[in-house]
Amino acid sequence: MYTSNAASETFSPYRSLNDYLRETFGEKIYKLALDGGMSCPNRDGTAGTGGCSFCSLGGSGDFAEPLHASVTEQIEAAKQRVKGKMKGGRYIAYFQSYTNTYASVEYLEALFTEAVSHPDIAALSVATRPDCLPDETVALLARLNAAKPVWVELGLQTIHEDTAAAVGRGYPLSCFTDAVRRLKAAGLAVVVHVILGLPGEDRERMLETVKFLAGFMPRIDGIKLQLLHVLKGTRLAGLYEEKPFPVMSRGEYIELLICCIRLLPPDIVIHRLSGDGPKHLLIAPLWTRDKKAFLGAFQKALRESGAYQGEWFNGSTAPPSI
Repeated sequence: MYTSNAASETFSPYRSLNDYLRETFGEKIYKLALDGGMSCPNRDGTAGTGGCSFCSLGGSGDFAEPLHASVTEQIEAAKQRVKGKMKGGRYIAYFQSYTNTYASVEYLEALFTEAVSHPDIAALSVATRPDCLPDETVALLARLNAAKPVWVELGLQTIHEDTAAAVGRGYPLSCFTDAVRRLKAAGLAVVVHVILGLPGEDRERMLETVKFLAGFMPRIDGIKLQLLHVLKGTRLAGLYEEKPFPVMSRGEYIELLICCIRLLPPDIVIHRLSGDGPKHLLIAPLWTRDKKAFLGAFQKALRESGAYQGEWFNGSTAPPSI
């Protein structure tokens, strides 16, 4: 259970990213989504083509700054975009689009060094795949981490190999576990992406992924819980249009989220509760267009449930389906 360090000192039943950032940096920190100009081995034929079935043409970086600008120019442009939400302060340089370690070490060093050298950047966050982390890249990230905090965000999505094959993830679970161990041994923070609602996965299988991450050692530092969005231009959209598969209602997703929170140990930071699909690309579920309504309903349900992060973690009171 948590009490925020914010001025209001209000009770929080889970460890949110906002609370963690205030604890760590003493102020509100905002992420700036940047584009490092890289592709993905799951698009260029190395591991596959067309990307994962759920991945948009923007490589999950639909809100990132345009590639044609330098890193510094992207940072300044992104600051202008969020100036209504932020009055001064510091930021996280978030390399989001595609696979952001899929390049030579020399290229990555120049790119990331420019980002962490910016005076307004407090930390670096790099979204990537576990099969794109050779030892020399991990060593580079560790060196940068000595200057400013570095987070490595890994897209796991599910622990189930059959689901991973169906969505075309392109690497086995063993690749993920090896990458986490090497990153943690190098002193780097690891944030894991999980997609809830993948075709063929029921509540029990989704919670098995969360339970696996909750108990994995060395401990991951953060988790992003992402509701599956069916987006135009993806292979998943073609499958959905040909033969619609069930997508979660808002109530079903909120109930599942609360179960996830109960399973996660209290020291793991919850970076995301749902995620956003670009409205002009969204096919389903349409209720996600109203994020404010979702967050209000989630907070209300969380209060009424009395749930708090970690209450099921030791396994003594785990949900019946696990």
